[in-house]
Amino acid sequence: MKETKDNIIAQKSMAFSIRIVKLYKFLKENKREDCISKQIFRSGTSIGANVREAIRGQSKADFRAKMSISLKEASETEYWIDLLKATDYISNDAARSLQEDCVELIKLLTAIIKKTQSGDDVHV
Repeated sequence: MKETKDNIIAQKSMAFSIRIVKLYKFLKENKREDCISKQIFRSGTSIGANVREAIRGQSKADFRAKMSISLKEASETEYWIDLLKATDYISNDAARSLQEDCVELIKLLTAIIKKTQSGDDVHV
């Protein structure tokens, strides 16, 4: 696996985490929302944290397990984005942009997991 600076999934998950931190700050400061903001903060930043752990994993099985956790966290984050949109905490445009990034991560993670399940080396 490539180092994080040359790794697409590591870069994209870090960029998404930054967006999630900014969303959290917006929700706390401007909307006075506490519960959902904590949930999306946790799941949205966990994606990149688990990707980073996977890159430094001890084995292929460890790598696959951490990437699978990242995928689960991305799916959860997608749910929180949908909920924030449905309850008018964020605009349709903001939700659409976040959803596009989240779905891109889900697709990348799914492809990586499938490739590792087939026994191929992963180069992202």
